[in-house]
Amino acid sequence: MAEQRKSFLSLFQLNHQTILVIGLIIAAFFIGSLYTKNQYLEKSLGTPVQAAAPQQGNQPSAQAPVGKVREVSNDERIRGNKNAKVTLVEYSDFECPFCKSFHPITQELLKTYGDKIRLVFRDYPLPFHQNAQKEAEAGRCIAELGGSDAFWKYADKIFERTTSNGTGFALTDLGPLAAEVGVNQQSFQQCLDADKYAKAVKDEMAEGNAAGVNGTPTTFVIDSKGKTQMLVGAQPVNAFKTVIDQILK
Repeated sequence: MAEQRKSFLSLFQLNHQTILVIGLIIAAFFIGSLYTKNQYLEKSLGTPVQAAAPQQGNQPSAQAPVGKVREVSNDERIRGNKNAKVTLVEYSDFECPFCKSFHPITQELLKTYGDKIRLVFRDYPLPFHQNAQKEAEAGRCIAELGGSDAFWKYADKIFERTTSNGTGFALTDLGPLAAEVGVNQQSFQQCLDADKYAKAVKDEMAEGNAAGVNGTPTTFVIDSKGKTQMLVGAQPVNAFKTVIDQILK
């Protein structure tokens, strides 16, 4: 009897282990299926992703844009000589950490090339950065009320002070910052609260999508004849110098 009981218990333990293994295999299958489905949906919906900074020694070369980049108009937010031979159109997000690290690089390029290049800022607030949309709208309100110079002061200070990744710069601080860069705070707040530029920001993001933008920063380098090259991510200075020098030679 004892032997039979021992055999029964051994068989029960074996069956229990077998069921457990089968259960784990089934669970792994469903988890894998869900992951694959999620990845498929992200690609199908075209969810914007945040472009990673390139690893040292691994600098992607410039590539042709997927679609047409909207022509630059003189009423855009332009830094540098408006008649420059080379134009850098940057699609950016004020809460993107890579945009924050890339911002000083644009300033260095402007200092290096002087009147030969100009920088155009365009909005591409990523949906998972909670404050980016309103900060983009705020930038447009400041440009309306204080001009391009006030906007660039705003951009410099946002990128200097934000800790990035969504809520790095508090929305409650936008009003005082507007006053700091020389804009009437009350007029600014009225503009921001009215969502005056909400649609314009979203439309510009859609234009970026059509041109091939799906992360930030993405920069289009355009020569005087309209030939356009695209650099994705927080590329180092030398990556841009290679492209710009080829255009200017």
